[in-house]
Amino acid sequence: MPEPVLALSAHGIGKHFGALAALDGVDFTVKPGEAVGIVGPNGAGKTTLLSVLAGALSPSRGVVHFEGRDVTALSAALRCRRGLVRTHQIPKPFTGMTVFENAYVAAAHVEAATRDEAYDLAAAALDLSGMKDVANRQAGTLGLLGRKRLELARALATRPRLLLLDEIGGGLTDAEASELVATIGELQHRGIAIVWIEHIVHVLVQVVVRLVCMDAGRVIADGVPQAVLADPAVVEAYLGGAPE
Repeated sequence: MPEPVLALSAHGIGKHFGALAALDGVDFTVKPGEAVGIVGPNGAGKTTLLSVLAGALSPSRGVVHFEGRDVTALSAALRCRRGLVRTHQIPKPFTGMTVFENAYVAAAHVEAATRDEAYDLAAAALDLSGMKDVANRQAGTLGLLGRKRLELARALATRPRLLLLDEIGGGLTDAEASELVATIGELQHRGIAIVWIEHIVHVLVQVVVRLVCMDAGRVIADGVPQAVLADPAVVEAYLGGAPE
């Protein structure tokens, strides 16, 4: 039988900013419905990789395929319409709109969605992200957890098949992070593929089945989370010393 089409594959990705090589020959794949975590020290190239995968940055070299199609030259908006969607580390909701209106604006950009369908998509996204009870609240009045949930809801309203999450747990308390883990775990159970950058490793490994560690623009480890975290190269680059 033929191999199933990967949800996402990136090969030989390089990204230069002047003389700085932010990414240096990165290969990265995601299977349909798979949850993959990305860790690494600051400056490792994690967010740059996410930006290239999402279409916010064009690679200096290499190719990106989404569900078997070359999307390297497609904009972030077109990738989003195809189901490849990103959240941002710092949520930037439309503060003058309600929570529901924020989700509706995202849903309205779904390809071929009618007004009624966009309404239903927005409502379902708020329900799934735990924002239904504050749907009529002004987005500008939300705390950090609420803004992060709204960022997730807006992404969900676009009907994604693969979500790229950039430190969505950053700044949250342990209790808030646990709530977020439960939500993201539910998305994964529903068959949405997840790529999640997160510094809070103990939160990340509650969801992901595979962990990728980056350093200096390269992938230095890729595998089962426990094995990656025990890898001497990962310990040296990311955790700051030899394992005990």
